[in-house]
Amino acid sequence: MPTSSDRLYEIDGLRLLAALCVVLFHYTFSGWAGDHSPVVFAAESAWSKYGYLGVDLFFLISGFVVLMSAWGRTPRAFVVSRVVRLYPAYWVGIAVTSVVTVTLGQGVFEVSLPQVLANLTMFQSVPNIANVDVVYWTLWAEMRFYFLILAFTFIGMTRTRVMVALWAWLGLTVLVQAGLLPGIADLVVQSEFSHYFIAGMALFMLYRFGLSVQIALLVPICLGNAVYRAVGYADAVGERYSVEYSHGVIIAVVVLIFLVMTLIALRATRFLARPWLVTAGALTYPLYLLHAHVGFVIFSRVGDAVDKYVLLAGLIAVMLGAAYLVYRFVERPLAPRLKVMLSGRAPAHVPRHAQREMSDNSR
Repeated sequence: MPTSSDRLYEIDGLRLLAALCVVLFHYTFSGWAGDHSPVVFAAESAWSKYGYLGVDLFFLISGFVVLMSAWGRTPRAFVVSRVVRLYPAYWVGIAVTSVVTVTLGQGVFEVSLPQVLANLTMFQSVPNIANVDVVYWTLWAEMRFYFLILAFTFIGMTRTRVMVALWAWLGLTVLVQAGLLPGIADLVVQSEFSHYFIAGMALFMLYRFGLSVQIALLVPICLGNAVYRAVGYADAVGERYSVEYSHGVIIAVVVLIFLVMTLIALRATRFLARPWLVTAGALTYPLYLLHAHVGFVIFSRVGDAVDKYVLLAGLIAVMLGAAYLVYRFVERPLAPRLKVMLSGRAPAHVPRHAQREMSDNSR
């Protein structure tokens, strides 16, 4: 039976793929379509405009790996694991984005000291303070999901309790979408994306315990709701940017996302697992945090002087390099120290290479 310490290397690669889809969405479509970049990629945008669906994949992966990470952990251990994994790179991302915005981004973006200080908490959405970078909105969605998982760590996780909770969450999602619950309930339910978290958790249960009738029903229902909400969301995005999205493409991508994660849960993709994918997965979070506003500012400053394809390739390479530097010189050295400080105890000695092998996928 798999345990929470298992490393699913293929998820690391899948996560980086999702991040690159989001990067291309921003750099070759939403940047110029949203008037944040003067560099137009009209031809490329015909396919890159679908790149935002990488976020949908992120949420499905989170449902899987965060439940995996939390299984058998105490509430304190779970909180420590989340803080250690989220905040160091996030603080660096805020610092870099703020400095670039202040020094080079005048006329493109604005940032204030109170805004930065609020963003450092990752709870800036509570007092409705603007994000320093547009991509931070997903972190608030993730944070609310973590609170639900934290509640599970207090209650105690069992197969039955988790499945009951997943059906209850799905039921609340339906009630919110039908307008039978007050809007404020969606602060917890997150009906726009709950189907991804629910399905991801159900797929972890499949991975851990095997197929059951409940899982065989729950995941397709979540897929149906994901398709329904994704089509509606695509129409809203299309209206925002004055473009048209193909419902067929949206449906195909969402189905593919579910199919790939189901194959992973069935352990049918183990032949793709490679240890070096750990580094690919490690780049994902800092890449996601750093690329958007910093990239838009660079496009705005040098886009008229450099060939756009050279600039695009160079900027992606620079962002990947910066992401590696954050991982290598911030996250890796700081994480164990922060863990010791928050947990109040020194961990047993584990060789560095073994730490990387044993770490979970939950970033």
